[in-house]
Amino acid sequence: MDTSLLPFFQPKGVVVVGASTSPEKLGYGAARNLVQSGYRGAIHFVSQKPGELFGRPLYTELAAVPDPVDLAVLIVPPHVTPQVIEQCGKRGIRAAIIVSAGFRETGAEGAALEEQCLEAARAHGVRLLGPNCIGVIDTHLPLDTTFLQPPMPATGGIGFISHSGAFAASIVDWARGEGFGFSQIVSLGNQADVNETDMLAALAEDPHTKVIALYMESVSDGRRFVETARRVRRRKPLIALKVGRFDAGQKAAASHTGALAASDTAFDAAFAKAGVLRADTAEQMFDWARALETCPLPRGKRIAILTNAGGPGVIAADSLETNNLVPAQLTESTLKALSAILPPSASLHNPVDMLASASPQTYADCLRLLLADPNVDAALVILPPPPMFKAEEVAEKLMDAIGQSDKPVVVALLGSTLIEQAKQTFKSAKIPTYPFPERAVAALSALYKRAQFLKAEETHETRLQRARLSISNPEELLAAYDIPVAVLKLARNAEEAIAFADEIGYPIVMKIASTDIPHKSDVGGVMLNIKDASSLSAAYAQMMSRVKAAVPYARIEGVHLQKQIPQGQEAIVGMVRDPQFGPLMMFGSGGVEVEGLKDVVFALAPLTQAEAEEMIRKTWAGRKLRGFRSIPPADEGAAVDVLLKLSRLAVENELIEEIEINPLRVLEKGAIAVDVRIKAR
Repeated sequence: MDTSLLPFFQPKGVVVVGASTSPEKLGYGAARNLVQSGYRGAIHFVSQKPGELFGRPLYTELAAVPDPVDLAVLIVPPHVTPQVIEQCGKRGIRAAIIVSAGFRETGAEGAALEEQCLEAARAHGVRLLGPNCIGVIDTHLPLDTTFLQPPMPATGGIGFISHSGAFAASIVDWARGEGFGFSQIVSLGNQADVNETDMLAALAEDPHTKVIALYMESVSDGRRFVETARRVRRRKPLIALKVGRFDAGQKAAASHTGALAASDTAFDAAFAKAGVLRADTAEQMFDWARALETCPLPRGKRIAILTNAGGPGVIAADSLETNNLVPAQLTESTLKALSAILPPSASLHNPVDMLASASPQTYADCLRLLLADPNVDAALVILPPPPMFKAEEVAEKLMDAIGQSDKPVVVALLGSTLIEQAKQTFKSAKIPTYPFPERAVAALSALYKRAQFLKAEETHETRLQRARLSISNPEELLAAYDIPVAVLKLARNAEEAIAFADEIGYPIVMKIASTDIPHKSDVGGVMLNIKDASSLSAAYAQMMSRVKAAVPYARIEGVHLQKQIPQGQEAIVGMVRDPQFGPLMMFGSGGVEVEGLKDVVFALAPLTQAEAEEMIRKTWAGRKLRGFRSIPPADEGAAVDVLLKLSRLAVENELIEEIEINPLRVLEKGAIAVDVRIKAR
């Protein structure tokens, strides 16, 4: 965590500047919450008049506040806020929460006042949260710097960052009724200084925070947000509700926070790149967060549905398809076991409908069977009020079955007053419940997406680690980035060459292996379409004779062997690292034409899809991929794909100075790197 942000999360002492003895004032609410939160650090109050509040003295000057104090909550008129920030700096207070409104969100005059606050903060080494925010809550420390109506939110594992203070306040109250809590809540306000990216990095360091939810109206620095989120996402799931999708919403967000909204399409792309799950509604964001906080991740997308009513089961089954999940195909042994405990008219095939007569024990026994089935990755239990039993009795029995499994289970708890006790039972066991099957299925989908993301990340990281250790093996490095490459074998003599050819399969291409010979075909160092062992033996002897005569000083390691690749068009793809601008990507005519035609273009990495396509369109090599006279068309999309992947490779491997794929053989379908050269530091 940025150490300058520590006072917001681990203050040694807090002072409320603008504390009030009047219960209707915000200064009273902030003082009350700070005291009642159970915060164990020093608490101080500054007010216009001397006196006492909650058993503590009211100071009339900030300079008189004793140590320790490193966080200030400012509830003062906007026009005096810059001066109070200056006083904080002189007092040694390094963090301030500006609760007051009346700044950038109100127009040009307020924006100028906000800029004065920022200038004062920078001049005196003070970090600012806000203005126009409600502050910070930490349920575990505990700490409450807000003026919200008590009590504090329940403790939990969801960290919540919000641009809107009012939205955060309403979510705190809603969460009480829904039965979930938070680890930390941060209201950002206008973000004059500290922004969503700063707080995202800070919450990622909190051991109590298991998942981070963000309500976003804008982004302060898109590139930095993506970079930070990509670092955080491996450790903690990220969910964002980005409002302002349409013109009306964008205008409302801008007038609310004074921020300019980026294109919603850009946010979709940024969230996808950063690994952030984008929710469509506030309800959905916290549905997902609750599941990600408490549930294990599924191994796959196969879901078992257990219900005592057919209709809700059908609703759930339909929802699986819309959420990219599938109903599990139960094994014969599971079906046989279910039939032994369910009435003949029950539906055994997923969804499993036990009928309305299902007892609490039947619910538990059936769920155990489903969770034990190797074809089941996760389960959804649907529980409307049972006609013959109490819902809380079913919940009690289900808790044991859920607790004994390492597979995720969510519950669709249908109804209202008749299921209230069951809801509390599940809440105590940290089992997420949802009022309708569709919301429960969507939560399972979020779990599956997270599991797939981590699996892909693990695979990618493993391949990257392998690639970093194998820069000396260009083919392996390219394969780590899914760039198709012709397998290359080094044979040091004719016998090894024949053995490798038998392994690879004929026909074979043979190339001289020598770092002293950059242009192999010029000296007879390339022979194509070798069809059998006897031809290979003769070709080996002939190549050695030619090369040694042409380049007598060359050190020859042997020959490289590759499977003969089908005919196609040849291009060159590469990268050279510029000392000023970083990786420069190259595309153009390859093979023997590269130096003669000089048909190449360059662009800075990382490339976008549009930039890669533009590079190809600018060259003759790229234009003829679509076919020209007697030249049949080749797979232009595959060439673009190689350019993009090589661009990512170049960005992620700074030790590489140059890469050259020449030729890249672009086939009717697909493309293969035939010859690869890498120069590293």
